[in-house]
Amino acid sequence: MTAHVGYIRVSSFSQNGDRQLDGLKLDKTFEEKASAKDTKRPVLQQCLEYLREGDVLLVHSIDRLARNLQDLQHLVDTLTGQGINIHFHKENLEFSGKASPMNKLMLQLLGAVSEFERALINERRREGMAAARARGKQIGAKLKLSDQDLKSIRSRLKKGPTKKALVEEYGISRQTLYDSLRVADSNR
Repeated sequence: MTAHVGYIRVSSFSQNGDRQLDGLKLDKTFEEKASAKDTKRPVLQQCLEYLREGDVLLVHSIDRLARNLQDLQHLVDTLTGQGINIHFHKENLEFSGKASPMNKLMLQLLGAVSEFERALINERRREGMAAARARGKQIGAKLKLSDQDLKSIRSRLKKGPTKKALVEEYGISRQTLYDSLRVADSNR
């Protein structure tokens, strides 16, 4: 019996996938909040393990399945090779073991555009973070140790207390201590 299986993905916890595959009759749905930078996504892996020959995998759009052309092609080739049909709802593209040359071209073009778009997003994010740092903005979590704490810790480390003792005294993790010292050193 053919199962219609939906895969829904959004990139962040502030997004929701309600609009994806809305109104389609699905026998099983796999939904996750994760980046599509690669295929090492727990829910995607569960979905792939669930699918059987003759099933139909429905995905809202190509970029919901993968943002990397190589990953996208590998997934489509592997699934169709197992007798699983894939339907990308937004692009209205279907793939089975005998995909048409036009569908294959469209998959490659749209997959390449998705990969390019992800590269641009990452580039803009890096540029934005660099500009914010240049303006003196704090990027990431605020440091748990003040400049005065760090001065004191640095001075005391030269005199003998272990990092373990200082970590316990200040109520922080070793990683927080190392990160704080590293950030303080890079700001000198």
